[in-house]
Amino acid sequence: MASTHITTRPSLLQYVALAVGAVFLLVGILGFIPGITSNTEHLGMAGHHSGSMLLGIFQVSVLHNVVHLLFGVLGLTLWRSAAKAKTFLVVGGIIYLVLGFYGVFIDQSSAANFVPVNTADNILHFALGVGMAGLGLALGKNPTPARRTA
Repeated sequence: MASTHITTRPSLLQYVALAVGAVFLLVGILGFIPGITSNTEHLGMAGHHSGSMLLGIFQVSVLHNVVHLLFGVLGLTLWRSAAKAKTFLVVGGIIYLVLGFYGVFIDQSSAANFVPVNTADNILHFALGVGMAGLGLALGKNPTPARRTA
């Protein structure tokens, strides 16, 4: 008598959360690497005075890089569960949308810009927010993992 073995594999939603987490982790690490990040000798803990630019475009600080690292760790931790992957993408997307609006409405040369963010960051934060939340909602409609029999 042949036995049937049922295994589950992660859903597309979970793989997306894993990929997003991996990219955030990579970006957080790259934010500390000279050459990829310019002026690392001027990398501030936080605030608009940080003179470091990731890829010469995005203003970063230690705080900004740590936020990317934390999002990366969250994504790499939560991807194993479809429900948690969806939460990571949707809530993370909302957080990035809020951060995008924050960057637009503050005076970027003031102490309120403690992250810090610049115009390129704001555009990226809006894109991340829409992308993450949109993917989480669209792919999370049926987050049940696919099954296969062997």
